[in-house]
Amino acid sequence: MAALFLLPALVVLGALVVYPIAFSVFRSFMNADGSSFVGLDNFTELFTDDSTLIAFRNNLVWVIVAPAVCTALGLIFAVLTEKVRWGTAFKLLVFMPMAISMLASGIIFRLVYEQDPDRGVANAMWTTVHDTFAETSPWPDARPRTDAPLTISKGAYTTKDTVDAGSPAHLPLVGIPPKEAGDAAVAKKPAKAEGGQITGAVWLDFVKGGRSEHGVIDQQEKALAGIKVEAVKDGRKVAEATTGEDGTFTLPAAADGAKLRLPASNFAAPYNGIDWLGPTLVTPAIIGSYVWMWAGFAMVLIAAGLAGVPRELLEQARVDGCNEWKVFRKVTVPLLAPVLGVVTVTLMINVLKIFDLVYVIAPGATQREANVLALQLYLKSFGGSPDQGAGSAIAVVLLLLVVPVMILNIRRLRRESRR
Repeated sequence: MAALFLLPALVVLGALVVYPIAFSVFRSFMNADGSSFVGLDNFTELFTDDSTLIAFRNNLVWVIVAPAVCTALGLIFAVLTEKVRWGTAFKLLVFMPMAISMLASGIIFRLVYEQDPDRGVANAMWTTVHDTFAETSPWPDARPRTDAPLTISKGAYTTKDTVDAGSPAHLPLVGIPPKEAGDAAVAKKPAKAEGGQITGAVWLDFVKGGRSEHGVIDQQEKALAGIKVEAVKDGRKVAEATTGEDGTFTLPAAADGAKLRLPASNFAAPYNGIDWLGPTLVTPAIIGSYVWMWAGFAMVLIAAGLAGVPRELLEQARVDGCNEWKVFRKVTVPLLAPVLGVVTVTLMINVLKIFDLVYVIAPGATQREANVLALQLYLKSFGGSPDQGAGSAIAVVLLLLVVPVMILNIRRLRRESRR
């Protein structure tokens, strides 16, 4: 009678678990199209292929980092939110990402990690903080005309001739799209110098749709405000000024007889944030998205274990003179050790099979650097030149890596159930 009741479940498990495992083991000893037996050749290739070795390395990083970070955050959230009235609401917010599929989370974080700060949230926040503490160049696209009286050296532009108080300096620039200078004020001709000072103007020497004379402020040309102008004598800076809203500037008498230089900082490309999905940071970035999803899972399980911790033990530790940090470290964590072990091992099994996030988030250019075993299995089996023999070998290795961790978890659960 027991066998009769178990038969449907056994049939389903045999069809969906046992048969695929057995067939994968058999297929791992066959060639790409399954027509001939190749023995251990697929496994030999597995441990000599660069892409697969990178996948092994990344899986090791995943197994060490992701479960540890998720468990640590889950423990912190569970302990801290236990003592606040809005702890339940906070736990709900932290757990909500678990309701989103891996595919949807991958799409979300692919947008979050976009390089363009106008699209990627991570770089939008990072560039905002960076620009708060660092100066940005006012006109990164500006440059002089080829026939302008300026020479270029290390990104800076310097006048060919020296300036004197009797002649205002004209420093025309081009290369700025008219729409970027659309809100700029109209350029103003520099005033006559007084007391030996040097005056001048920096402006956009271009008028959209109209004619303009080169090197002369005319036809409502736009002023370039915020540009630094340095007076240089024998390679040494003797004075400095910044153009106003109308593009004009005034240098002290010390600049008389000097050359004027527009330093490279005026034209430096704007800071564009961090290349989150570049070769260096793509794996940590994807692990960050995984932690966002699974920290809530760890928090809920740890909070359930924390609810079963005898409160009299915590109170006794406080009465004995322990502060909250010692109570947490010496009493709470040891009592939660079984739960922390189950959470960590469960997450280790989960990350060994990670596929969706890596496949969706990693761009094609850096997919190799973010590769993991499950993704390598897919690429080998169903990629441009499919080799299901090698793919099956990866599946067998992945199974062999998961089984010991799974057995460890089962034994731990059994020990806990006997207590």
